[in-house]
Formats: sequence, structure tokens, C-alpha cells
Amino acid sequence: MLVLGIESSCDETAFAVVADGRRVLSNAIASQVDLHARYGGVVPEIASRAHLECCVSLYRRALEDAGVSIADIDAIAVTRGPGLAGCLLVGIEYAKGLALRHDKPLVPVHHIAGHLYSVFLGRESDAWGNDVSADAEFEPYLALVVSGGHSSLVHVTGWLEYETLGETLDDAVGEAYDKVAKLLGLGYPGGPLLDVIAMATEATRFELPRPLMRKDNFDFSFSGLKTATARLVETEFPDRGDAPLPEDFVAEIAKAFQDACVDVLLTKAERALERLGTDRLAIAGGVACNRGLRAAVADRLPRASVAIPAPEFCTDNAAMIAGAGFRQMRDGVVADLGLNAEPGLALVPGGAAWGR
Repeated sequence: MLVLGIESSCDETAFAVVADGRRVLSNAIASQVDLHARYGGVVPEIASRAHLECCVSLYRRALEDAGVSIADIDAIAVTRGPGLAGCLLVGIEYAKGLALRHDKPLVPVHHIAGHLYSVFLGRESDAWGNDVSADAEFEPYLALVVSGGHSSLVHVTGWLEYETLGETLDDAVGEAYDKVAKLLGLGYPGGPLLDVIAMATEATRFELPRPLMRKDNFDFSFSGLKTATARLVETEFPDRGDAPLPEDFVAEIAKAFQDACVDVLLTKAERALERLGTDRLAIAGGVACNRGLRAAVADRLPRASVAIPAPEFCTDNAAMIAGAGFRQMRDGVVADLGLNAEPGLALVPGGAAWGR
């Protein structure tokens, strides 16, 4: 079965074709980083217009790269939520138009369900090293979902079965990275830049707090860590005004901040693995590309079987939407042409509610 996936929840427009829910035949993505850089963050109206401008070209590219036509496609899967309302609507309306014009089933997909599924995607093998040409038998796993909008620990017990163990109470870790990077004068998107600097810094004299580490739960909080970083900068340079911070100070703060984030994420993940009695961990979402996090996993969790998708499947992409959509099709989770965006869509087991 071939599924065309469409993703437009934030500032990436993406179209992809996936075979049998696992083998990625194409994965076309258009980033809006340059458009939003001057504002230091995503501007919803600009993002929505940019999605409109590139849908047609990306749709054609996804089919061409996959070597198929729309007649070969068995279903169209699209992100229904969560995300920015205007951005979601662009993808949904485009998907509805294709479904109506070509008489294809329309499959609404939860954005996080896509990230949870991303470990099973690949050109040849998935993130656990399994051949994607064969239908793998499902084994439960713990997922750490980390991105600009989400930070959560989810126990995945079936293809569409989820139990959320904990999530962020305020800022997501990726959002905190970008805000601290902006504070340090690193530009936008600052998260990847902060990661590079932190990885190049051997030591730091600063220690930042580890929020909620003493709590016996799996929730996260990064707002206080962000504030503590800002207070540290103010304490060290109270009269700097608009002057740039010294490079060596920026490097030390970047390392201290990254050390704190990674410590919190992996400590909570380790506790959850122990509580569940499993060694299978998946790390998904845009922050799964973070080199500091990836490097620390082997040291902190040496006995765990860790799966991290290829970078193209970590950031927002349509292959993950097509893959999850394939599983939903098999369970009869489809929608009619009255489908609307749901910016606050909840992650529920089975996904049946996503089509209502």
C-alpha cells in the first residue's frame, strides 16, 4: 500500500510517499528558517502563506521522487493537530482537495503519533536496524519525544496504543534551547548553534538547576532552567546593555545549559525504563538530532536498546505522517471532507477520535 503524507503543522511544509507503512520512497521538505530568522521565531501568518506557496511543487516532487503517480496512491494522510491552526488548515485543505479529486481515503494523523512512529521508517532499515521491506512484529517501547513544541515520555504498547507517562508543564526543551540561544546572541534557530558550541566546549565553571529531578514523576519543566540561565547572565554582566557577551562565557553557558537539559531528559528516561521493566527506548522529534543528547545516551544508558531515527525523520516530516497513516488505515481510522484542524488535538489510544 502506498500512502501520500502531508505535514504542515508549523514551519516545515512536507510531502512524502511511504510503502507499506515503513519504506520511504520520497520525503520532500521545504524549510521556512530564513523567513522567520529576522523575527527570532515562527510568525504564524507568514508560515501559513509559505505553506500555500510551496504545496503544489512539493506534491509533484514527492510523487516524482517516488516514481509514482497519484493513481498509484492508496490513501492520503495529513496532520490534523496539534500545531498552528492556520498552518494545519493549509495541509488539511490540500489533502481534502486531493482526496475529493482522485477519490482517495483521507486519513487524519496526530503529529506526535507521527513522531512516535518515525523509528520504524527508513530507506532500507529502520532506527532499530530492521529491514523495512518486511512487516515487523511490534514490540512495546518507551519513547522520549523532544522537539520545539513537545517534551514527553510515552509508553507505546501497540501500533496506535499510547500511554503518556509525563510531559512538559511549561516550555518544551527545543523552545528553551532557542530562547537561551537568543539570550546568548546566537540567532535563530539557535538550538542547533547552541549544541555545536556546547559540544566544542570541554568544561564549564557554571552549574544550572535540574528541574523536577527530585520529583517521583516523569514530567518536565524547562521554563525555570531558562530563567536561571538569564539570571546568571545578568549576574555576570549587570551593566552590559546591548554589548555582545564574551565568546568564552557564551561557550561555558551553552555547555552548562546543554548538560542540564540532557541530564534531566536521560534521568527521567532511565527511571521510566526501570519502572516499565523494558530496555527499548526510542528518541524522536527535532531535538533527537542534538549531538549532545545522542553522545550522552551511550554513556548513560549502556544496556538500553536505543533507536534514534535518521535526522530527516527526526524533524517535522511527512514520511512519519504517511507511516502512521498506514497503520490507521488498517484500523479503519479515516475522515470525511468535513475534517477540520485541531490545534490542541489530544494523543489518544487507537486514534479513532482523530477523524471526528
